[in-house]
Amino acid sequence: MAALAPATSAFAQEKEKGPKNSPALAKPLKEANDDIKAKKYSDAISKLKGAEGMSGKTPADQYLIDQMLSFSYIKTQQYGDAAKYLEAQLDSGMVPQADQATLVKQLATIHYQLKNYDKSIDFGNRAIKGGYADEQIRTIVGQSYYLKGDWKNTLKFEEDIVNQQIKAGQTPSLESLQLVYSACQKLQDEACMTRSMEKLVQYYPKPEEWAQLLYGMRKETTSNEADLLQTYRLMLDTDVLKEGSDYTEMAELALDAGSPGEAQHVLEKAMAKTPPVFADQRSKDRAQRLLETAKKRAASDQAGLAKLEKEADAAPTGEKNVAVGRAYLGYEQYDKAADQLSKGLEKGSVKNEQDARLMLGIAQLKAGHKDDASKTFKSVKGDAALERLANLWNLRAKQGNAAAVSQSQPHKPKGSKVSQNHQKAAHPREGA
Repeated sequence: MAALAPATSAFAQEKEKGPKNSPALAKPLKEANDDIKAKKYSDAISKLKGAEGMSGKTPADQYLIDQMLSFSYIKTQQYGDAAKYLEAQLDSGMVPQADQATLVKQLATIHYQLKNYDKSIDFGNRAIKGGYADEQIRTIVGQSYYLKGDWKNTLKFEEDIVNQQIKAGQTPSLESLQLVYSACQKLQDEACMTRSMEKLVQYYPKPEEWAQLLYGMRKETTSNEADLLQTYRLMLDTDVLKEGSDYTEMAELALDAGSPGEAQHVLEKAMAKTPPVFADQRSKDRAQRLLETAKKRAASDQAGLAKLEKEADAAPTGEKNVAVGRAYLGYEQYDKAADQLSKGLEKGSVKNEQDARLMLGIAQLKAGHKDDASKTFKSVKGDAALERLANLWNLRAKQGNAAAVSQSQPHKPKGSKVSQNHQKAAHPREGA
């Protein structure tokens, strides 16, 4: 805060710039000046307050008093009083044009530190409109909107910053993206939260961001089993499933969908987790029974899969090909899965075409055909949840090999209030 001393010299007359004091105040102003030079700031304040009450004082005298008082109050850490006299300087009309920008930024910063958020916003926006705001000033304005509880203006202000950065070909700052998400959260706008988290995983693809986004999407897709299973597929791929109930629910959905190989793979992955995801013996025993069921069904399914494939190829419609493709996807035979799913979609008459398209894109991506996968993901239309998942798979493909789990350490924002609010919602479990 000591660095916030006025840009304009407190002793303008000595530098032969700015207004001159009147003869009537020459003595007290010189004495105050001498005290400041000697770092006797409290003595200077006493003399300057006395001079302020003198008769015959000119506007130039008051301006010089404002300069020296603001300087002395900053040096004595009396920032509220300092802000009062800095504002008086700015309102006087005597501040040189070259110094006005610095003075406005100083006032935005001081009022933010004093938690005078309305004033920090006013001065910050004045700097922005004047074209001389830096990143710190923009941060101050966005944080001020947030800390005063104005979520709508927080959202508008920070989204504008994010959009400007993207338009300029820059990576949006993590702080702005987190503020956008936190504002959406405070406004209880689920769609806004999803959009903002998608941007977070786009530019900062850390495990905790994926977890926060996908657990939110899991909540949205709970009522539709096909969409929910697709959500779990991306959660498994990004390695954000944390609880045993997450894995068992996905396995049950896969079994119901006719993909026992996928159910077996999911449960075996859960069993191999360290530390264990099944916290007690009861949940572990339940998962083991489910795994045995999945293994039996998978063995039976695989024995007849070649026959089913021939029947599917001979069928006039594509539904059987899609079923065989789903099975191959669960057994991680991705080229065969892509072949069958493509045949099914070409024939048509598929019950859930968008679900089949998303599975095709996943199979192509896992098989290493990223360009084909990207085209397929972009073709998923009509189901809002599946379309969002397809966009996220496409983003995942661009970020790297989707088959490999990211080994990067989770990003932990430093302890700002906003960052802490952002982290609290990272695992919104709704009892599975």
